[in-house]
Amino acid sequence: MHPVTIIGAGLGGLTLARVLHLHGIPAVVYEAEASPAARTQGGMLDIHDYNGQRALEAAGLLDAFRDIVLEGRQAMRALGQDGTVLFEKADDGTGGRPEALRADLRRMLLDALPAGTVRWGCKATGARALGGGRHEVTFTDGSSVITRVLVGADGAWSRIRPLVSQAIPAYAGTSFVETYLFDADSRHPAAAGAVGSGSMFAPAGDRAITAHRERGDTLHAYISLTRPLTWFDRIDFSDPAAATACVAAEFEGWAPELTALIRDTDTPPVLRPHYALPEGHQWERTPGVTLIGDAAHLLAPNGEGANWAMYDGAELGKALAARPGHLEAGLDAYEQELFTRMSQADDETAKHLEETFGDTIPDSLLALMPDHQQGR
Repeated sequence: MHPVTIIGAGLGGLTLARVLHLHGIPAVVYEAEASPAARTQGGMLDIHDYNGQRALEAAGLLDAFRDIVLEGRQAMRALGQDGTVLFEKADDGTGGRPEALRADLRRMLLDALPAGTVRWGCKATGARALGGGRHEVTFTDGSSVITRVLVGADGAWSRIRPLVSQAIPAYAGTSFVETYLFDADSRHPAAAGAVGSGSMFAPAGDRAITAHRERGDTLHAYISLTRPLTWFDRIDFSDPAAATACVAAEFEGWAPELTALIRDTDTPPVLRPHYALPEGHQWERTPGVTLIGDAAHLLAPNGEGANWAMYDGAELGKALAARPGHLEAGLDAYEQELFTRMSQADDETAKHLEETFGDTIPDSLLALMPDHQQGR
């Protein structure tokens, strides 16, 4: 029987495994993906000094993290629909929100774990209580594992969440359509100029274009639309050209350097609907099991998801390590802190957003920003 079983090898689950490893607590991570390279891992993440970086410090990986930071990517700008620069802030080098690729972060965490910690190709189908705080997790291949402490780090559609909560994510009303432009400086110079050296966003009520310069001259764009799912159902995303045209039509009259981020995509557009758990999601203490990250507090993208997932993992690891022989007390302490922290998260996000942008950004633009952050 495993002492600690973690379902999901995302950033939160891996951070938890690393912190436990540092404290000599064995853990096994089960991941549905067949290998670390089974799929792309998303784009850029800004790792904040008040949550994500604190998690990496607890994991002993701050120095390793600095090695994968892409310099200069903290620069940001806001544009109007006509391409006019409304606000611009250079990368000040303070490191408050350094940017790194999600894939590099995951690789860093994986490299910091003992070989064999992650069991790849193990997709959980469900879990059941056995009594005494023990649980059995079953997998698609028919195998199962029994554990003393079970952690659901398996995201929005967690197979572990039903053990503690009947909450189901609901559509949040907005979706991203994701595009990429490669070799942008030479092949898409107008779009590259609009994005600049870091991130760019152009919000307009129920729609927005956000983009980020990744490694080299790759532009990664998120086209945000507040539309019902039935609206997106009418778009045939299996026909990239037709789908691109449909999405671009929603930005008719916008500056061509902005709409180029849609029309000139070098990859088929990918729909990313946003789902959220009920506000203030909590559960009663259930012996032997808990949740971290999106499994616990899924929200529509607001720039904080990956940061809080890593922080959850670090805090849970520390809570368990601080109470050797009293794992249930560690789980209880973690959850009490989690529920308090997440009830204050919106206020904290707003406060740090104000600190990041200062007093120079127009109030009308600042009001739009929390709803139009790049997906994290």
